[in-house]
Amino acid sequence: MSERDDFEQREFDLRWADGAAHKEPSARARMLAARWKHDPPGPVPFRPEPDRRGARRPRSPWVSVAVVFGGVAAVVLLLGYLDFRPY
Repeated sequence: MSERDDFEQREFDLRWADGAAHKEPSARARMLAARWKHDPPGPVPFRPEPDRRGARRPRSPWVSVAVVFGGVAAVVLLLGYLDFRPY
């Protein structure tokens, strides 16, 4: 068999497999289906309720921006001071 015939045979097999009426589920899907058959999972909220015990006011994203720019400014000033001081 030539390489082209081999490729066409594989292509045919893939088209045949993709066109199957029944597709077997993955091993994980089969495992979860078996587990959930006897012990179904409970409802899970889309977003869990926040924990209010140690709740803090959410920090503004501008605080992080100010800290970064302040740190960069401090480094620039420090490097400028080291460059201009007399020896």
